[in-house]
Amino acid sequence: MSQSPSLSRRQLLRYSTFAGAALAFPTVLAACGGPASTNKTGASAGSLTAVIGYGNNQTWDPLQTASAFSMAAILHCYESLVEGDPVTRAPFPGLAKAVPDATGTSMKFDLRDGAQWHDGQPVTADDVVFTYARALDEKENVLIHSFFSTWLKEVRKTGDRSVEFVLKFPFPYALQRIQCCKIMPKHVFEGKWDEAKGGKVVGSGPYKVVEQAPLSHTSFEKFAAYNGPRPAAYDKMLWKSIVDAAPRVAAISGAKPDAQIAENIPAANADQLRKAGRTVEFADGGNNLFLLFNTAHAPFDKNLVRQALHYAIDKKKMVEIGLKGAGTPATSFINPKLPSSQPASQDFAYNPEKAKELLRQAGVTDLAVTLSTTNTSLVADCVKVIKEGWDAIGVRTTLDSQDTKALFSKLDAGADFQVVATTNNPMQFGNDPDLLIRYYYDAKSILTSKYARFTGPDAQSLLALQDQAAAETDEAKRTTLNKQLLDRISEQAVIYPVVFTQLGTAWDPKAISGVRAQGYPGIYLNQAKPV
Repeated sequence: MSQSPSLSRRQLLRYSTFAGAALAFPTVLAACGGPASTNKTGASAGSLTAVIGYGNNQTWDPLQTASAFSMAAILHCYESLVEGDPVTRAPFPGLAKAVPDATGTSMKFDLRDGAQWHDGQPVTADDVVFTYARALDEKENVLIHSFFSTWLKEVRKTGDRSVEFVLKFPFPYALQRIQCCKIMPKHVFEGKWDEAKGGKVVGSGPYKVVEQAPLSHTSFEKFAAYNGPRPAAYDKMLWKSIVDAAPRVAAISGAKPDAQIAENIPAANADQLRKAGRTVEFADGGNNLFLLFNTAHAPFDKNLVRQALHYAIDKKKMVEIGLKGAGTPATSFINPKLPSSQPASQDFAYNPEKAKELLRQAGVTDLAVTLSTTNTSLVADCVKVIKEGWDAIGVRTTLDSQDTKALFSKLDAGADFQVVATTNNPMQFGNDPDLLIRYYYDAKSILTSKYARFTGPDAQSLLALQDQAAAETDEAKRTTLNKQLLDRISEQAVIYPVVFTQLGTAWDPKAISGVRAQGYPGIYLNQAKPV
């Protein structure tokens, strides 16, 4: 895969970039170079070189970003009150001394003794209140706002180093959700959010950013004053931004690889790397290619038409051809490989005859569709299968491939369209079923209301069911409500996945240990150690 996930997320969720501009850091920045850096840390025990398949030139604001590079880096530089395992999201204390009871409408946190910001100032309750006030502010409407606004009323200071969360109702995913809100220093960013967006990083995590070269590399150093649960194992890290697959694979190849670890590995290169002695693992997650319909553009206002076009797609063929076997057909809105998934009433298994019948029931004949797509290689390979399936049932299909930024700039401006195919991955933020759905379907989501124009009674009923499920504390009843919600989403099929893609990570087992593949872009090195 190329840069599509982070770019599409940026456009879908209204991010701005600083492409081509130097970042505002207190240290000297390297000049902007090509896609790969010539700087090296070497392969000593005190340093690590990693390769990330996405650009480092998007927003670094922890409350706003969905950039794959930025989010992965932020996991090493900032902390939440409660942190989580990068794969399971099992909670453990971060900035908080302990994980609190989360079964009621109040959660109390004491901050870790001696926690400091990278500039040497102490972390205080004021920083926590400051961060959450912004996260909950409807006018600010930061990216993570909808992940908290439904259940969290306020965060208030109860002491210099203690806070209380006041919940609107007991929320079963509270400890998982807190993990995606990284605490930021009030004395650094109050009134200066543009500096965070532009690349200024002042966190409390085990690593601090010391150098940036947009679209080239980001350099880190161990934060000596860090006293949290997962201290840095390396004195220095160099993360190279290499968007193109061939040089990214080359960096982890050969007898003496330039990097110890690289993510976003194409499935087609896995055997080659394994023969060279690399460990290559693929993980299932939320990364998916999905269709988004404009429900204000007839006949896509009819759910039977939307269903028909899904049934006409040979998803198994798409996995084989478009994903080189590293993926799963979508039989539900949530990846069927994830524990939180349940089969949906509409499984959209390939059935061209059913697709034709649904079009007949909808009274639609001689249908012509323009499918607007992003221009990454993964999307290009997959949408060929979509066109083939639609053409086969008599739907004349035109593919309109565009640069990601150009396509979503048009959608942001309110341009008319019929259907969009692109990729996305909400699992960067969490893996609970409410989050995986709310990322796409929410009353304030630009995807739901502005792009899909899905705002009528069907939308209101779906969103109300989602809120009901989120507030249900009985696990069995919540599971039943989530099943009803997944059924409803499949029946509407306004925004719906076609296939889920596996994400590959490769590393040199002779050089690094303690790493795993994860089902969302980026890497997690807070448990990594040199061999």
